Amino acid sequence: MDAEDKRAQRLQLLEDHIGQALRDSEASGELRAAPSYGKPLNFGDGYDDTPAELRMPMKLLKDAGVLPPEVEMMQRIAVVQQQADAAPDESEARALRQRLAEMRQHLALRLEQLRVNRSL
Repeated sequence: MDAEDKRAQRLQLLEDHIGQALRDSEASGELRAAPSYGKPLNFGDGYDDTPAELRMPMKLLKDAGVLPPEVEMMQRIAVVQQQADAAPDESEARALRQRLAEMRQHLALRLEQLRVNRSL
């Protein structure tokens, strides 16, 4: 068995284990007791904006209550986006959109730097 077959086998075992754990939780009613059960998922947490190879380390930091600077930047971007959407006049909205573009560019550069260096 070559390395790729072993990797595929380990992934299948992990997938089977996760599937069984979910089925057990569903059968016991544990899933229905979760506060988020039946509610829409919130995708505004920056998960999709984070490079795939950094998602797990970022999630571990988040779960430990430590926000990486990039996540804080994503949150600030979301606030400025809301401000731009609610701006009372076009000149203010334009200024906020310009700021938003700069913030997004800065974040993209930082995420690319992390991807290249593969470090937090």
